[in-house]
Amino acid sequence: MYIDPHAHMVSRTTDDYEAMAASGVVALVEPAFWVGQPRTFVGTYVDYLSSLVGWERFRAGQFGIRHYCTVGLNSKEANNEALAEGVMEWLPRFAMKEGVVAIGEIGYDEQTPLEDKYFRAQLALAVELSLPVMVHTPHRDKKRGTSRSMDVCEEMGLDPSWVVIDHNNEETVRETLDRGYYAGFSIYPSTKMGNARMVELLAQYGGERIIVDSACDWGISDCLGVAKTAHLALARGIDPEVVRQVTYANALAVYGKSGQMNEADWLDPPAVDQRTLFAGNSILRGGREPRIDAAPARRDDLIIE
Repeated sequence: MYIDPHAHMVSRTTDDYEAMAASGVVALVEPAFWVGQPRTFVGTYVDYLSSLVGWERFRAGQFGIRHYCTVGLNSKEANNEALAEGVMEWLPRFAMKEGVVAIGEIGYDEQTPLEDKYFRAQLALAVELSLPVMVHTPHRDKKRGTSRSMDVCEEMGLDPSWVVIDHNNEETVRETLDRGYYAGFSIYPSTKMGNARMVELLAQYGGERIIVDSACDWGISDCLGVAKTAHLALARGIDPEVVRQVTYANALAVYGKSGQMNEADWLDPPAVDQRTLFAGNSILRGGREPRIDAAPARRDDLIIE
């Protein structure tokens, strides 16, 4: 079983959900992020966050995957102050919805004053609501930006064990782990982190507080990054328990702190019935036959008295 704790499924097709389920993904976390084009109205952001706690949660369940999300104002759009102020007014309402496991992904892009302002405001919200945090580290000037992100988290009173510093690489991982944070790695083709490089890091650092994710989105990316990394790691002799930690247990440990993510959600799931509708809509098109699973046995039904 795998958890993909960073997957932007709003950008993916139902084929991806099917492929992920077939690969062993039982749960995923979808972080709020920049959708490739700047949003200019608060209403578009509200509708986007609504899709994360609504339609995508439903759509994943139609393929037997439990869907969770993080909500936040991303760093790029934090530079539009009018938009950012509007989003911050809405964010507490979304942060308290079912299935929301963290504030994120938040942090720095160009490390501007506005990015810093809204990063701090959202960290304060996470503290207020007792939610974990997913931090996006910048693509440029990554080492300094990663260190600065952790400095600010500590200034705002966050416990490092409640924070995932994502998009790490060889240059940032040591400090991230030494300071007590979870170190996320995005297995993303041609940039961020390849899975062969990831296996080398697992051989060096082991599995404590390391998390592997796909970060699949609208770009050239691979929704099977977690499963492929697990298979490669095992083939190259990495301890199976380390593989389990980085592709399953560590994500559950940190995002489970929210109280919204529990192993029973996928160990004892509802049966899949693709005849089910969400707001009158179905995932089925063109007369496709629905998948209808037999209801799984309840644990109480297994007791012989």
